[in-house]
Amino acid sequence: MSALAILGTIYATAVLLMALGWVWQQRRRNAGIVDVLWSTGLALAALIAALLGSGAPAARVFVAACGGAWGLRLASHLWGRVRGEPEDGRYRALRERWGDGGARWFGMFQFQAALVALFAVPFVIVAGHPAPSYAALALGAVIWAASVALESLADRQLARFRADPANRGRACRAGLWRYSRHPNYFFEWLHWFSYAVAATGAPHGWAAWSGPVVMYLFLRYLSGIPFTEAQALRTRGEDYRAYQATTPMLFPWPPRSRAIPDPAKDTTP
Repeated sequence: MSALAILGTIYATAVLLMALGWVWQQRRRNAGIVDVLWSTGLALAALIAALLGSGAPAARVFVAACGGAWGLRLASHLWGRVRGEPEDGRYRALRERWGDGGARWFGMFQFQAALVALFAVPFVIVAGHPAPSYAALALGAVIWAASVALESLADRQLARFRADPANRGRACRAGLWRYSRHPNYFFEWLHWFSYAVAATGAPHGWAAWSGPVVMYLFLRYLSGIPFTEAQALRTRGEDYRAYQATTPMLFPWPPRSRAIPDPAKDTTP
């Protein structure tokens, strides 16, 4: 099957998945399910690419194992938040502007279906590689393992911080969050390099670089950091502004030299 046909199959699967998700959110008024389904859709995309791709078995196994495991881990993590918490503040802000009418929300869900197909391009390229370099696959696997492990660590650190009622209204500065305001996003972005490396020498292998490039643009300028930071400023106010003043936005680096303000430890009379 051609690469375009495989992408068409992935897109059709994502359209159906997002349509079902739209029905779910219409009933429960919680649009956070779209993030769960985006991750699930990409896990399915990796499996579809591996099943229908014409590349060497090693390349197809790489895509199925790495893309599938990454997507399912992220979907499981996000589902825990959607199931156990109120609607994410980013979507509540949209709901205040859009209301509960179905048309705009349906369009938003279907836009995410198109993004699933876009981000599946690296999977399809790698799964169609006829003669992958085992060194490139090994390096890709190392990048994948390190980035997914550190993204998972950042998620756990934030979950522990948020679970403590004493931290309500405060920015998380624990662990990796001391060095980046969005370490989960950073390692999410880094993970996409694993497929670009694995695609070395593949036909149209340059297209696999769309993963890290497009993900960076979305995280940095479109749907990731801008929305997350706007919500953080609404809910954490001055504490988050102080966090912004000392901590790098995305790329981990030691905080600026002046002490990080922490209201919980303020002993000023």
